[in-house]
Amino acid sequence: MPLSISLNLFAWIDWSVQATISWILSNTFGSKNVSIVAEEDVQTLSEPESAGLLGKVASTVNECLAEASRYGLKGPDKSLGPSEILEAISCCNSNGGPLGRHWVLDPVDGTLGFVRGDQYAVALAFIDNGEVVVGVLGCPNYHMKRDRHNKQQQNHISSEVSLPSPDMLEEGCVMYTRKGTGEAWVQPLVYGDRKYEWPNFAKQVHVSPIDDPALATFCEPVERANSNHSYAAGLASSVGLRNKPLRVYSMVKYAAIAQGDAEIFMKFARAGYKEKIWDHAAGVLIVQEAGGVVTDAGGRSLDFSKGIYLESLDRGIVVCSGIKLHEKLIGAVYASWESSSL
Repeated sequence: MPLSISLNLFAWIDWSVQATISWILSNTFGSKNVSIVAEEDVQTLSEPESAGLLGKVASTVNECLAEASRYGLKGPDKSLGPSEILEAISCCNSNGGPLGRHWVLDPVDGTLGFVRGDQYAVALAFIDNGEVVVGVLGCPNYHMKRDRHNKQQQNHISSEVSLPSPDMLEEGCVMYTRKGTGEAWVQPLVYGDRKYEWPNFAKQVHVSPIDDPALATFCEPVERANSNHSYAAGLASSVGLRNKPLRVYSMVKYAAIAQGDAEIFMKFARAGYKEKIWDHAAGVLIVQEAGGVVTDAGGRSLDFSKGIYLESLDRGIVVCSGIKLHEKLIGAVYASWESSSL
């Protein structure tokens, strides 16, 4: 089956997740008090020929809300109908900006990863007057370490997901943090009748202590369309990175650095591509609170106050487990940029 057809067949997942989270946020905090910046709109789903697709989305949302009610979240009094589903999705129409409070949602970050049974994430962040203050990443195929100090081979984040090693909990994980705490946490996801509750199954995550480029592992996006692999490879070579890069779908790259499975994530978009805030907000905060460093390629903090895009981004994004690696990479960017062809 062609990949484009596969992506269309799985598009209902994005709408379903967005509608579910939108409904929960609106009913928890009040619809008038909630501003949501999210990826999906209802244009296609509202068309008459999409009635079957809308019905599938409604069924999935109602199933998710019924499941959520088992764990303390109040669900609707009766099943949501198609119009209520469309309303939940369409109210995620905020553009964010420097003032006010905004939730930022990527319902399925890494659609290709989801389609291929690989890495993907559900990403939710909360922005208060332009600053990310809460970050949550749900990573169903990325496994929490039993012993976070034991760095294994990264078979649980590689682009071909295999069975996790014995030091992994096999339920996937959710990572979360709040700005200024200096703490980021991970716990297994909930599956079936098993319920894992903080703090019994939650562990604090920390970035890796490795600061020798020869020992460091670096991640980059799988897709070549919006990331210059050749420039990143040249940069890696110039600072002495020897390990083969891990090409990983979605914000799982941020989770890997926060949990100490990798030390570096670099992304240098090709000309004309604009980074969206929902692709980075939650992951950036989690890495920072876990002890890592995140800037653009000019060494400046990422600015989430400009709307849906990282408008003032300088060349690319550099994420490191520590300041020494970060300084080497930023220096290498400045040394090589004049000869690059981005």
